[in-house]
Amino acid sequence: MKKFEVAYIPVGVPTFHLESAGKEFEKSIALLRSVTEDVRVPDEMLLSLDLLKEFMKDIHPDLIVLQNITFANSAYVSEVLAAFDCPILLWTLREPVIDGGRLRLNSLTGAYSAANTIKAFREEPFTYVFGAPQEAEVIAAVTSAVHAARLRYDMKNLKLTAIGHTPQGFGFGRALDSELLKTFGVRLESIEARELIDRAKTYSDEEVSEYLDDAQNRICGLEHIAQENVLNFAKLYKAYKEYVEENHVGAVASRCWPDFFTAFGTPVCAVLAMLNDLGVAASCEADTYGALSMYLGMRLTDKPVFFGDPVSMDEKENTITYWHCGTAACSLAKEESGACADVHCNRKIGPTLDFACRAAENVTVFRIGRKPDGTFRFFITEGEALDTPKQFNGTSIVVKTRNPAREIVENSILAGWEPHFVVIYGNVKKELEILGNMLNIEVNNY
Repeated sequence: MKKFEVAYIPVGVPTFHLESAGKEFEKSIALLRSVTEDVRVPDEMLLSLDLLKEFMKDIHPDLIVLQNITFANSAYVSEVLAAFDCPILLWTLREPVIDGGRLRLNSLTGAYSAANTIKAFREEPFTYVFGAPQEAEVIAAVTSAVHAARLRYDMKNLKLTAIGHTPQGFGFGRALDSELLKTFGVRLESIEARELIDRAKTYSDEEVSEYLDDAQNRICGLEHIAQENVLNFAKLYKAYKEYVEENHVGAVASRCWPDFFTAFGTPVCAVLAMLNDLGVAASCEADTYGALSMYLGMRLTDKPVFFGDPVSMDEKENTITYWHCGTAACSLAKEESGACADVHCNRKIGPTLDFACRAAENVTVFRIGRKPDGTFRFFITEGEALDTPKQFNGTSIVVKTRNPAREIVENSILAGWEPHFVVIYGNVKKELEILGNMLNIEVNNY
């Protein structure tokens, strides 16, 4: 596929104060180049339709930063909309001087003209920012829009593998390949869990020694787990890792129970934890939309994310606890405890992971949801990951939410959200909101 590209399109007319416009032009280019090296900029301000058309001949943008460098009528944005079908960040410049004299730019009026035309052309929302290139809010907005557009681009290169089917009663995680491709650009492939189980069974103990060494460097306490299970875990780890690498898979949604307990005798939980540590989004219970939610969080932060159920709420502490059986990335463990191994909380077979996740000043709780009518929506809420002890057997994280925890729980249950959520280490609310707009997906802030 072609390389990711941002196009800066500063439109205007030559009848305004070009010295002021030129200064904003140079500062805008500097800002964009500080955000991404993948930006195409014109050699001069596009102050005529001919200059605009000439610049558009050589660009193939995944995001257009459309700026009214001065006032421009709707003919300019009409040309852009006719040529490209990609997200738009509409940027209005602040008037540089208000002194009772000449109106230097009149960018704001141009923005109204452009916005009116965009809404006539497009159903999906566009992104908008007002201000000068040096303003903190503008820098943050431009940066978030670029990151969201890159994520949209990355999804077009993503292969997501569903390994086995969701267990009975967990149908919320099932996905259609056509829906994922149409809405997100993601390619979904499906294989049976037994394919990887059978592959794991072919390995000798010697063939998995390097995988066992890798796990022992990340996980503490494996010596306390039945060694037959530890070896079987290493064989599963090799099977999953090699499959992911051979097939260029970026995310997996894996079946876990009951097959890996009954047909293999060893859980897959710790294998998924290892994949998450390696940067491959890996959800359990074959939750495809959960895996995609994880992928988005990991791409935005370059860090593993936590995947789990909301299992406890404390309105006095204003916290929600998220937990799962033991698939959290080893690097999420609190430093003082490390990523400990234990047996599965229900099946009493190991290894699974067993630890409290480390604290963080800012986290974002996120989920791609699918409504009963088949449309999609984003769940977003913000908070802080607290420094707390392990809450239950398995892996857990306690989030002190910005908004009232009781309201978040009650309102999300009443709205029918799925029971799996992703806790992202970092505040990426704005990027996810913009991405939702780019994909024309409903965004629900809690």
